[in-house]
Amino acid sequence: MSLKSKLIKLTEDVKRASQSVAELSSNQKKQVLARIASRLKNESRKIIRANDKDLRTAQQMKLSDAMMDRLMLNAGRINHMAEAVVQVAKLKDPVGEVLRSWKRPNGLQISKVTVPLGVILIIYESRPNVTSECASLCFKSGNAVLLRGGREAFYSNQAIVDVYQTIFHRHHIPKSAVSLVPVLDREAIDELLKLDELINLVIPRGGEALIRRVAEHARMPVIKHYKGICHVYVDRDADLKMALKIAYNAKVQRAGVCNAMETLLVHQAVAKKFLPLYGEMLKKAGCEIRGDQNTRKILSGIKAATEQDWKTEYLDRILSIRVVKNLEQALEHIQTYGSAHTDSIVTNNKSTAEKFISKVDSSSVMVNASTRFSDGNEYGFGAEIGISTDKVHARGPMGLEGLISYKYVVRGNGQIRS
Repeated sequence: MSLKSKLIKLTEDVKRASQSVAELSSNQKKQVLARIASRLKNESRKIIRANDKDLRTAQQMKLSDAMMDRLMLNAGRINHMAEAVVQVAKLKDPVGEVLRSWKRPNGLQISKVTVPLGVILIIYESRPNVTSECASLCFKSGNAVLLRGGREAFYSNQAIVDVYQTIFHRHHIPKSAVSLVPVLDREAIDELLKLDELINLVIPRGGEALIRRVAEHARMPVIKHYKGICHVYVDRDADLKMALKIAYNAKVQRAGVCNAMETLLVHQAVAKKFLPLYGEMLKKAGCEIRGDQNTRKILSGIKAATEQDWKTEYLDRILSIRVVKNLEQALEHIQTYGSAHTDSIVTNNKSTAEKFISKVDSSSVMVNASTRFSDGNEYGFGAEIGISTDKVHARGPMGLEGLISYKYVVRGNGQIRS
């Protein structure tokens, strides 16, 4: 069987499964997800063994420390993965909700009702927890999902999908409702992106090159997240102790994720007091600093930031720093180089905070909080399917609401149009 034929058959199976999942009751989906969460914990050793195989492959691929961290699973992370499934199970079912209902003068009763999208293709890299997050959210929202993970996480992803499919089988749900694409060649992605009659939506999660390639070749709608160039701006009216904690957390707590800070902007009025303290913290954390001319006057021995640095999503322990004259210059920098993902201001000035909120056109804008909170689970969504930097259909961390559409149900008693 050719690659094209193999992928068409796989996707057709997922399409049929989507019809079965769409018919499940809220209670059925809740029970199934609860059992999946329990089995994830029970199968943690098996999942970790599979992850160990992936880590060995990743070492041969010479992935960065940050990427290795994204890939690595342990008992704690698997428990967190299971708890995320529990949280999704508890969320209100988004399917079948009447958004609006009204009656026309001719007697027609019209309702706007939420429905699943159908089949969702998710293309992603590295993080195996994405497999479970996407599977649970798609299932809860009545969709079937086709998962195409990266080569470096294949065995981990397969072990997690096996858990879902085992529980599905026990509940007489088609196992194809959560399917992993077994072909790792790039050609497989190109073939899948042609199957617009079978796939309703594609969500790429990964580097900018991958996302642009998917957006250029997909025949079906794409929800995009090009970059996570996130900023923290330390204002002249900031509580500097708070700013140190927020800026450190935003960069160092987990550097290899999309909501980690990549550029720090500091008001010139506080730069000489703030930057030496912050620079010492970064040095101890093994974080490289690249600064503009004014930053380099304060922090000696750091690299000069280039124009390209302001545009770069490092996903590593590297940070660009710029000293700005005022709020307006900070806003101009974010508008020029930002990726509409997440940007934060640290300030005690309410007027300044409100202006920042108004002027920064990102999917998440934060005041006195770390950019690391830009996350579906942290927003109370249970998990996230991804973070969209688009404005159409879904924006920001995507939970269940981003995975549904709606239809109009019209009830009459014999009306005809004249």
